[in-house]
Amino acid sequence: MQLFFALLSGLLISAGIAVSKMIDPQKVLGFLDLTGNWDPSLALVMAAALVVYTIGYKLSLKKGAPLLSTGFALPSKQQLDRSLLIGAAIFGVGWGLAGYCPGPAIAALPAAGSGTAGFVAMMIIGWFIAGKVPLKK
Repeated sequence: MQLFFALLSGLLISAGIAVSKMIDPQKVLGFLDLTGNWDPSLALVMAAALVVYTIGYKLSLKKGAPLLSTGFALPSKQQLDRSLLIGAAIFGVGWGLAGYCPGPAIAALPAAGSGTAGFVAMMIIGWFIAGKVPLKK
């Protein structure tokens, strides 16, 4: 049942990303182009997602556990550290250069060209490389 709802959730977010046109890297790059033809649609999608998430998060905390698990997997770490800041910077540079982040890139695979497939392939290779880098605790 967990797998079914994970697939359903993935399908739902992929549909939302596709309907909002966030699978188009030009939409993201247009949002990042503050001095040219700025496209605010990404900010509107993020704001709507934040509202929905905040309501869902608050409602979920009132429950003792999720429907299909024994407990919520909430982060316990509260500080910014070097690894987080470096990772965020690398992610931001990659996002700004390509116009893709992982979710929209994967959602765009069925309809996109070789550039998207290449991005996803390199992203997966990056995950494996990052998994080999020792992190300080």
